[in-house]
Amino acid sequence: MDIASMARVAHEVHRAYCLAIEDDSQPSWKDAPEWQRQSSMRGVVFYLNSPEASVAAGHNAWMERKLQDGWQWGPEKNPDLKQHPCLIEFRLLPKFQQVKDFLFRAVIKALSKYHSVMQP
Repeated sequence: MDIASMARVAHEVHRAYCLAIEDDSQPSWKDAPEWQRQSSMRGVVFYLNSPEASVAAGHNAWMERKLQDGWQWGPEKNPDLKQHPCLIEFRLLPKFQQVKDFLFRAVIKALSKYHSVMQP
């Protein structure tokens, strides 16, 4: 399984969780913009390179990259304005947001355990 495939699975799990909590804002992987796909792939690479990293460390890595890319905190996710409400410390995220990070890490750990990882 390559990194893009792992990112797709993690993205779709994230999307399914969002739908379960009545948040239909996440597009399917095939409809996701390239920046969103790249973000997922960077998350996969982070956990493959740091398999013992905490969920908070994964969130921090995501947040650092977003800030480097010009994103800032905003009350709602708005890609056009590069604003995101999760650009805060992991411990300050609402629990339902923290679950997304736990799910992402769990998917990558499970897939990397049972599939040899190939570069895309």
